[in-house]
Amino acid sequence: MAIQLIKYPTSNSNLPLRVARGHFATSHSHINYYIDLTMTKHRLSEAREAAQELASTFKPSTIIDTILCLDGTEVIGACMASELTRAGFMNMNAHRTIYVVTPEHTSGSQLLFRDNSAPMIVGKHVLVLAASVTTGYTAKAAIEAIRYYNGIPVGISAIYASVDSCEGFPIVSIFNMERDLMDYESHDSHDCPLCKAGVRLDALVNAHGISSF
Repeated sequence: MAIQLIKYPTSNSNLPLRVARGHFATSHSHINYYIDLTMTKHRLSEAREAAQELASTFKPSTIIDTILCLDGTEVIGACMASELTRAGFMNMNAHRTIYVVTPEHTSGSQLLFRDNSAPMIVGKHVLVLAASVTTGYTAKAAIEAIRYYNGIPVGISAIYASVDSCEGFPIVSIFNMERDLMDYESHDSHDCPLCKAGVRLDALVNAHGISSF
């Protein structure tokens, strides 16, 4: 049976939050909400809206040379780069180029940059951009990869976050548990209350989407 999505009311009418409530499994945890960010990541109008909100949170002194896009956020990343470098934007990045790069994932979930893309990380001030940060596992891996390649991590941005910080960086998000989905839960698969109550999984979810049973 197809999962039914609903539009969760938010403070930005141009940027809806589409969710489904149930019992879902990610590669790292079990969650009680599936947050569908497909349209926000791939529809230009929503991606631009998200980029403007996230870009507005940076201080004028912030230096960003590279935006490292996770979870298929390249369209938002490109919009953010455009916003941060446009004329009239009071930021250290104005009139400069920003790289927008996507990492390669190894079979062990480590992030890898080939010889042709590594120069976009080495010695650069790198912002991590994720669709969502819930367990913080992927964001932590990104920060570790940036440091491994001698880059300089400067922050973490996300569309939705259920945690406040990761690797010492506050997570800047458009939606979070304080304002949106306050009953969102994420548990280790071995300590999931829904599993213990005998509730069957509704679907498997990841950054690409949802696969219902």
